[in-house]
Amino acid sequence: MSEQREHLLNWLRDAHAMEQQAEQMLKSQASRIEHYPKVKARIEQHLEETRGQQRLLEGCLERLGSSPSAVKDTMGMMTALGQGIGGMFASDEIVKGAMASYVFENMEIASYVTLIAAAEQAGDAETRRVCEQILAQEEAMAQWVLDNLPEVTQAFLVRDATDGMEAKK
Repeated sequence: MSEQREHLLNWLRDAHAMEQQAEQMLKSQASRIEHYPKVKARIEQHLEETRGQQRLLEGCLERLGSSPSAVKDTMGMMTALGQGIGGMFASDEIVKGAMASYVFENMEIASYVTLIAAAEQAGDAETRRVCEQILAQEEAMAQWVLDNLPEVTQAFLVRDATDGMEAKK
């Protein structure tokens, strides 16, 4: 097997594990959000996109005669679990969660840009098409988080300054 194809397969497995991690993080965030319905709705929408992305990546791997890495997937899910538990203890969980989401979305964007270039180099037009489709979803989510971060921050600060009102989540 060529080195280019092997790198492409490894990066596809990494992306699948990353999406497994994203699914766990998004589920954890959505389950705890109580006072920010707009944020919760967008996270739930992206959760469904993320599940679709996993299926698309699985299709690419299967078409190339491979499969996701159980070890990488498990490690990604364990990392997400730890992140979710850690976020529960932050007094400003909604703000820190939004910031972490923005960082994670940009890591996903970088991953898909890399995959697109690798697929192009390997002559794999279908994998490139799939990764471009996923990239557009990740870019849209990153932009949404960035655009809404000021509103989330201000809503948190207002809630936090109001007696008897929970702001954290």
